[in-house]
Amino acid sequence: MGNLKELTWEHHKEAERQEFVKVLMSGKINPQFYATYLWNQHKKYDLLEAVATTHGLLDDLYAIRRKNAIHDDYLELWNNQLPPPIVESTNEYISHMKTIMADPAKIMAHIYVLHMGDLSGGQMIKKRIPGEARMYQFDEDTSVLKDKVRAKINDDMAEEAKYVFDSATNLFKELMELDIEHYMGQTD
Repeated sequence: MGNLKELTWEHHKEAERQEFVKVLMSGKINPQFYATYLWNQHKKYDLLEAVATTHGLLDDLYAIRRKNAIHDDYLELWNNQLPPPIVESTNEYISHMKTIMADPAKIMAHIYVLHMGDLSGGQMIKKRIPGEARMYQFDEDTSVLKDKVRAKINDDMAEEAKYVFDSATNLFKELMELDIEHYMGQTD
């Protein structure tokens, strides 16, 4: 079980190397640009958490649920009438989720990548982003939540976890390709 992190390390690092992550960590991300990221993340988490709940995967992880916090952060920052674009990787993620809905182990791999990211790197990100950063605020100790997630993972989840990291990498790339002037007006 202790090898899942090592088995997915290169995919994890590739996601972290993306230009979007540098913008996110700069402390200078445009609120509308960040809201576009949140909108896309909300689409993923909404489906993931609904499916995970049907399998009972979040029964002892109530505090890890992020869907509502992401949506609240998005609403705080987005000030246009029309919603931001949903990028292709988000649509692909949703399509992929529909093919694995019956497999709790694969769903747990998604929780491992996305939610553990919020519990780990998200704690550094929350100090650098606009708004309240509810997405990265937890009602339970993050160390306890991480241990609960680790107790539910195994090395057999590596391929699915790699898919989630690759999906995040694609999301970051696509966000950087958006015509920011068109979607969000003037940037800093």
